[in-house]
Amino acid sequence: MTHNEKLKFLIKYLLAENPEYADMLIPENLNEQFRLFRSLVNIRLPKPINSDFLNMQDSFLQEETAAKGITDIADLQFVQDNIYLWKGDITTLKCDGIVNAANSQMLGCFCPCHGCIDNAIHTFSGVQLRLECAEIMQNQGHDEPTGMAKITSAYNLPCDNIIHTVGPIVNGRLTNKHIELLKSCYQSCLTLAVQNKISSIAFCCISTGEFHFPNDKAAEIAVRTVRKFQKQYKIEVIFNVFKQTDYEIYKRLLG
Repeated sequence: MTHNEKLKFLIKYLLAENPEYADMLIPENLNEQFRLFRSLVNIRLPKPINSDFLNMQDSFLQEETAAKGITDIADLQFVQDNIYLWKGDITTLKCDGIVNAANSQMLGCFCPCHGCIDNAIHTFSGVQLRLECAEIMQNQGHDEPTGMAKITSAYNLPCDNIIHTVGPIVNGRLTNKHIELLKSCYQSCLTLAVQNKISSIAFCCISTGEFHFPNDKAAEIAVRTVRKFQKQYKIEVIFNVFKQTDYEIYKRLLG
């Protein structure tokens, strides 16, 4: 089955799950087909799904990621001892673990094709990720507190694990509480990584963007917390950025 045939199979399966979409036509354009697939995945509740879908989805997503190009940590250059700075798509990064900026529900972004990292990670990991997160949250019995972290498998991503953390939301003036909570995000992720024998971890810019934490202050906290942690534990850290402005901030901080 070709890549495009796999995509149509997945779309038809997801549409069939929802009787209200019975009359929806599949677009002819391949980009629009992928947007429809992603939208259906994004809004899908965590519920059982059969192995035929999972096998097809896994094959399709792995082909998608391979086509985008995978970056291996082994091919990156240190900017400081055990610290890398890399601008790119975190869903294409091959390392032991990546960090996801999650929300307190920890189930991924339900907004179709939203531009947040949470949406991208759940989309390209596969529906299994939301199922695992739902099980974790059901066992926990309450929303994930800000500043804490949880670990899951990465499924169809090239990394091995995903560490999910909920960053502080800044509405208005930045406070000491915001700063301490963001610091806790980095500490919680690093501690969880060491506990799970993760030797390399990639951090996104937690709490910036949608959560409105000032980018420069967030980067300062990230670098300071990582450096302090690395004095006690050996772990390779990748600061992953997507925007050039963040790249310049980290470049300045890391020299």
